Amino acid sequence: MKLIVLDRDGVINEDSDAYVKSVEEWIPIPGSIRAIARLCEAGWTVAVATNQSGLARGLFDATTLGDMHFKMQQLVMEEGGRVDLIVHCPHGPNDGCDCRKPLPGLFEQIAEHFHLESLTGVPVVGDSHRDLHAGMRLGGIPYLVRTGKGSKTAKGPLPTGTQVFDDLAAVVDHLLGAKR
Repeated sequence: MKLIVLDRDGVINEDSDAYVKSVEEWIPIPGSIRAIARLCEAGWTVAVATNQSGLARGLFDATTLGDMHFKMQQLVMEEGGRVDLIVHCPHGPNDGCDCRKPLPGLFEQIAEHFHLESLTGVPVVGDSHRDLHAGMRLGGIPYLVRTGKGSKTAKGPLPTGTQVFDDLAAVVDHLLGAKR
């Protein structure tokens, strides 16, 4: 199985320091939806792992989060692709869970779902250190995008082996060996 794990906010859709709180605020980054579809067309399995502390903060509810994910899945399906699995952490930063990135809980859920012992060699795409570190704990390969918080993240030290790309479409071009 060719598996890839994507962060959501800042990788697939526009991020916001005020949180993405509604379907209307969930705006895809240009090229990201088509990039996911291209992965699917090439036989990849796509998982999304996302911290959603807005739930714990009371900024939106589980139904709204589900609606945002439905919008994402619908847009990807319209392009001929699919998102095979979405896992999220609903907790706040001080809740003491094991699923909030940079902890590996979401990635453990993904590995368990797909009956994998580890995520060794799996591309993990994010725009922050916590995305990269969480995936690396289970053997994932870190890919940083400059969208979202990625440009700021790229200015600091990065985990060994991190590859940096402008956006998700550029990561997919690299993985598929395509040229833009």
